[in-house]
Amino acid sequence: MRTIWNGSISFGLVNIPVGMALATKPAARESDVSFRMLHRECLTPIKNKRWCPEHDREVSNDEIVKGWEVAKGQFVVVEEADLEALSTADDSRTIAITRFVELSEVDPIYFDRTYFLAPAEAAAQRRPYVLLLEAMKESGMAAVGKFVRQGAEHFCLIRPKGDALALETLFLAEDVRSQAEIEEAVQEVEVKEAELELARQVIASLVADFDPEELTSDYRRDLRALLEAKLAGEEIVAPEPVEEKAPVVDLMEALRASVADVQKSKKPAAKKTKAASSDGSRKRVATRK
Repeated sequence: MRTIWNGSISFGLVNIPVGMALATKPAARESDVSFRMLHRECLTPIKNKRWCPEHDREVSNDEIVKGWEVAKGQFVVVEEADLEALSTADDSRTIAITRFVELSEVDPIYFDRTYFLAPAEAAAQRRPYVLLLEAMKESGMAAVGKFVRQGAEHFCLIRPKGDALALETLFLAEDVRSQAEIEEAVQEVEVKEAELELARQVIASLVADFDPEELTSDYRRDLRALLEAKLAGEEIVAPEPVEEKAPVVDLMEALRASVADVQKSKKPAAKKTKAASSDGSRKRVATRK
């Protein structure tokens, strides 16, 4: 596994060598296809120029400074040297654990980006990694800590993920918006027991194991097909618009319709499984599906 940072986990007198690797692809937050902006007439890539409207000319990088706007048109200039003085000069390459907490107590809203922590290559140095992993798995605990990377301080949470340790960089408390306004609005609403029971039925009818293989993007698939068709010189025909059903206004009616739709969709699958049970090989194929 290719690591982008190498250091160690530290707590008390314990020091565990680890390497940090991205858990998701670099383009995971974007589409896997990127576009360039072109001039339609000649298909030349467009360049973005840094233009000063006051002097009506393009400016070079060495003429540009950062500015904090304190009022309309009023700025406080910040030099790169000012920012460098604030950067944390910590070259210890240590993830310092400050405490252990129950993993269930940490709301995923604080998770920013996920990394894998890889153990050291030397077999003797892997033992403390495995020891920490197993202890955290058995206790249901996670470790809160912080580290410095490229001069920037990061808070993090280390948690077991299968037989590996994962590190989540954390948002600061001030970066997470309050949900008090939503909670206040919800407290004013009462639901009837009959409505709640139908909602339970809808949920129960859709219960299944989480399957990450189902997380596929129709947009990405259709975009690749579109680009391949254009590359092959095929004519692109826009699909016919799909007529959507009118929304059901009555809540009870909507819940009953939802239960009925789920039950209807499950009937063909049930028949297929029953037919397959008469033959051993068919049964195994149906189970894999």
